[in-house]
Amino acid sequence: MSTTIPDLAALHALGPAQQPTYGDRAAVDAAVQRLRSVPPLVFAGECDDLKAKIAAVSRGEAFLLQGGDCAETFSGVTADNVRNKLRVLLQMAVVLTYAASVPVVKLGRIAGQYAKPRSSDLETRGDLTLPAYRGDAVNGYDFTAESRVHDPQRLVDVYNSSAATLNLVRAFVTGGYADLRQVHTWNTDFVRDSVAGQQYEKLAHEIDRAMAFMEAIGADPDEFHRVDFHSSHEALVLEYEHALTRIDSRTQQPYDVSAHFVWIGERTRQLDNAHVELLRHIKNPIGVKLGPTTTPDDALALASRLNPDNEAGRLTFITRFGAGKIRDGLPQLVEKVTAEGVNVAWVCDPMHGNTFEASSGYKTRAFGDVIEEVQGFFDVHHALGTWPGGVHVELTGDDVTECVGGGEDLLEADLGGRYESVCDPRLNRVQSLELAFLVAEMLRRA
Repeated sequence: MSTTIPDLAALHALGPAQQPTYGDRAAVDAAVQRLRSVPPLVFAGECDDLKAKIAAVSRGEAFLLQGGDCAETFSGVTADNVRNKLRVLLQMAVVLTYAASVPVVKLGRIAGQYAKPRSSDLETRGDLTLPAYRGDAVNGYDFTAESRVHDPQRLVDVYNSSAATLNLVRAFVTGGYADLRQVHTWNTDFVRDSVAGQQYEKLAHEIDRAMAFMEAIGADPDEFHRVDFHSSHEALVLEYEHALTRIDSRTQQPYDVSAHFVWIGERTRQLDNAHVELLRHIKNPIGVKLGPTTTPDDALALASRLNPDNEAGRLTFITRFGAGKIRDGLPQLVEKVTAEGVNVAWVCDPMHGNTFEASSGYKTRAFGDVIEEVQGFFDVHHALGTWPGGVHVELTGDDVTECVGGGEDLLEADLGGRYESVCDPRLNRVQSLELAFLVAEMLRRA
């Protein structure tokens, strides 16, 4: 892996997809220069720690839980919102760890997930056509000409919002909120009254008894006080990721200090693409989204390009086939990659291949399809004798109505009740907890 960082102009010369179209080059240069001078959001040593944990996932010794917003917003950087997202991930991790007896690596889609690829550059409402919303990193959600301008100053706002979010997360995970002795307090009334919430309360009582036993035999209660939690986002806007890529003073290796883990999306994973070129130089653990058009040779070429030393924990393949395609498309990828001895963690994204538009016009996903894709992912790995390493889920800690189905039996008619996502639909907290119990059962059988 090179100790040099490719020049930003050289990356743009490769014709990268899904990039903002800025009108003021001087404003772009000023924003990038500002970002080059700011402190890192994460530290290289933390990235190395996460890489070691993902190496355990690739060996079948741990399970990765990655989750958070489809697209973060600047207005969403509040203590309540951050705590709610963290809380549901902690609950899910407790369910997976205790019910399935497997260590869980906790990775948030948080503190950086502000840019989104889009299938069209434009959006039309009535007689008005404007640039599509590409996330708060690029432009505003309001459907006005002024809001939809691609503004490079927003990249500085991404940094500031991410720093504030990480400060909150670190305070929660080190200050006692994530203490295992708080498992009951993570369950609010609207969850407790659900079937999943009742299951969780039963499990929480079992954890109480187990911890009382541990303390009785002399275990250090401070060991239950904090958890490891890491950040991740899609490395989409090149100006932002490049400006926050730095040479580590310990190792003289480049790290993207915008997050512990960054991934390349399905739309930007072409082998000669600028995103692959940038990420192949950084030392962070990285991921690549693989959809149903991916061939085994594509996967092997990406592995060779992004992880030429075949380092354990370096590369994660995040598959997003759709419930109806996972059993047909995944086996050939896993078989060939495994046969070639490639070190990779396999993670299932059961969200992006299962999106559809409801009759009401809302973009949604069916909870049953999400579970079916995860089950297919587990079934394929079980048949091949390989390890289903994790799940990558778009979720929120709030009581939204964006995905149909689940124990609450949300219908398409319910979507308008509390649909708050600015992009893709997310599992609400009850559905997320249900998912955790169902995945825990799959893990028991894995």
